[in-house]
Amino acid sequence: MSEQRTSDPPDRSARLPPDGLPDLVLASSSPRRRELLAQLGLSFRVMPPDVDETHLVGERPRALVARLAATKARTVDGEPVIAADTVVEIDGAVLGKPVSESDARAMLRRLSGRAHHVHTGVTVRSGERVETEVVTTQVQFVALTPGVVDWYLGTGEPFGKAGAYAIQGAGAVLVDSVHGSVSNVVGLPLATVVTLLHRVTGWSL
Repeated sequence: MSEQRTSDPPDRSARLPPDGLPDLVLASSSPRRRELLAQLGLSFRVMPPDVDETHLVGERPRALVARLAATKARTVDGEPVIAADTVVEIDGAVLGKPVSESDARAMLRRLSGRAHHVHTGVTVRSGERVETEVVTTQVQFVALTPGVVDWYLGTGEPFGKAGAYAIQGAGAVLVDSVHGSVSNVVGLPLATVVTLLHRVTGWSL
């Protein structure tokens, strides 16, 4: 498996002492999750998992993200491990990453002026101890005009993003309100990560 090490966060005073969580592993290839975890001042290794993310027949979105997060956590070496999986849900359907411009346009039109849910499954594993939680955030979109959709597609930001938008980027102008964890919408609910780390390892901020 490929492995990357994050650079030191700007504020070194926020980092853990050497005996805090010296072998912390983030089982994700997402740069957004790396950035969010680094905000906690944690030093960690990145080990992207090799997992089949195919949905099971009849699997609900919350069950899907819980299963995939737990599977990812068990796939990589080292401990403690943090793994996550995020999906966008509207009308009971999961919106993944758009495969084309027309696909992204269809997703944005579907989300326009409506509320949808972002679900993230988070798993922390250390030895035989495994804890998984699912966090759900409701996001309300503004009504999108064809011009706004064209502009946003032109930024290139929708591609590679579940639901075809990024709330931490230019996609913030598409969002009217957020009910729940904002970091969850980005891809990693930090409050839940801290809670699970404490349960599994005893570590706390």
